[in-house]
Amino acid sequence: MSRFRILTIPLALLALAAALAACGGSSDDPQAIVDEATLQGIESANLELALGLGIQGSEGGHVDVDLAGPFESESEAELPKLDLALAAKGFAGGKKIDFEGGLTLLGDKAYVGYAGTEYEVDPATFNFVRSVIRRRAGTPNPAAEATACQEAAAEMELSGLVENLKGEGSADVGGTSTNKVSGDLDVAGAVDAAIELSENPACSEQLRAAGSLTSPAQLEKRRGELESAVKSAHVELYVGDDHIVRRISVEAKVEPQKDKGSAKAKSVEVEFDLKLTGVNEEQTIEAPANSKPLSALFVKLGINPLELLGVLQGTKGFSGPGGIGELLEGIRSGGFQ
Repeated sequence: MSRFRILTIPLALLALAAALAACGGSSDDPQAIVDEATLQGIESANLELALGLGIQGSEGGHVDVDLAGPFESESEAELPKLDLALAAKGFAGGKKIDFEGGLTLLGDKAYVGYAGTEYEVDPATFNFVRSVIRRRAGTPNPAAEATACQEAAAEMELSGLVENLKGEGSADVGGTSTNKVSGDLDVAGAVDAAIELSENPACSEQLRAAGSLTSPAQLEKRRGELESAVKSAHVELYVGDDHIVRRISVEAKVEPQKDKGSAKAKSVEVEFDLKLTGVNEEQTIEAPANSKPLSALFVKLGINPLELLGVLQGTKGFSGPGGIGELLEGIRSGGFQ
């Protein structure tokens, strides 16, 4: 099974989780809880996201990815304040993965963490990157597009996405009492939801700006493959009395098609867990105590800043010299061996 197909399956599952979260109360009826659950109204929180991929096969492995930290959104601000740490560990395709990094945003300042060291983004680079984000998003305020995409997700019809709903009683999530609901994923409904979101102009612009858009045509083409490959997918949703989702958990097992006799993965196990604690409480987000100039990171990774700017502007290819492929290879050489 190709890497694209392996990643498409968990992405479809994550699309379902995001759609469930955006649906937007407290009730003993599990269907009513799901129908009223929402992620709207969250201005600040501490995020904890864990993603695990276990691949069995000739090029198998296991990778754990963790993303955690506080964030705050301001209605008039172009970018949110945040302090997120990212770690990826494991092995895949015979290669060891061991990466630690992070990103801190403070209004008009940004810091990038890499291998235990913080690097401050200089004002000129920060303003340039911000202008590129504006241009790719097609709006002077990319945050407005993100809000429009969230609203589009909230308007989706979610009936049929999850079956066999079951109320699991109350559960504590970071000190907040929630109603827990579980169910099984309807893969066909999840693909429909992903296609609907990717066709929405606001969402498609956001995904395209991030360079991660899977087209509706690609999703439709692989519909049958996804439906037959996903052998099980269990979803758990934790909703507070204020109707705000505090946790989403997904466990799935995928078996790639073997009709061509070339699938290198016998099965893929996906574990996804998203927690939001301290919702709408004041968050502590500060600049790192010690930092180096961003240019020192470029030197460490062997990255030419001019080539990187070309990639951001879209003037370089994604796999040719100076493009994303070379950039990622430089990062891999610096931290993935």
